[in-house]
Amino acid sequence: MNGIEKITARIQADAEQEIAQLQAQTQAQCGAIAAEAQAQADRESADILARGRKAADERLERLQSAAQMETRKLTLAAKQEVLGEAFDKALEQLCSLPDADYIALLANLAVKASSTGKEKLIFSLKDRARVGKQVVVAANDAMVKQVAPELPASMSDSKVGAFLGKVVNNAAAQITGTGLLTLSEETRNIKGGFIMVDGDVEINCTFETLVRLQREKVEKQVAQLLFD
Repeated sequence: MNGIEKITARIQADAEQEIAQLQAQTQAQCGAIAAEAQAQADRESADILARGRKAADERLERLQSAAQMETRKLTLAAKQEVLGEAFDKALEQLCSLPDADYIALLANLAVKASSTGKEKLIFSLKDRARVGKQVVVAANDAMVKQVAPELPASMSDSKVGAFLGKVVNNAAAQITGTGLLTLSEETRNIKGGFIMVDGDVEINCTFETLVRLQREKVEKQVAQLLFD
């Protein structure tokens, strides 16, 4: 081998060695890059999975909260419906009282509601014809008895005594200015009770209003009895 061939061989050997070194370095760098890329992918994958789990948990919590709220709303609505039916039943029973009890109740209510003893009572069309006059008479008698002496029982039990009692009551009403309630010609679309009118002033004594006001006072206690 001459000198040129030796030099050429040496250059080729050095080149091959350098190429081998470069290949080794390249493979090492590629491996490092691949490992880092895999590690980054694993981190990102874990992060994405964690975020996904958190989002899923938050959505589940929201759905559970919404379901609980909707359940409470439906339960409350059902309880309100049952309470409404209970008070509607009470109103129905009031309106269905026997005539004697109905008259006594309304007369007592009229006495308590009256401030002048000269008001007019407005009933429904049905109640005006059925009990209107009796309520007015009973309420006026009760008012007069509060301010005028009664006849002895032995006298008032007779027909003459009853007549004298009526005369005394009428006179006492005129003198004291009380017990002068009258039955209005007007009627209203109400279920039961009456409306007391004194000029421009109206006092609502309808059963609908009385039951509603009573419901506002005792609804909590009624609910405890019904649902506890």
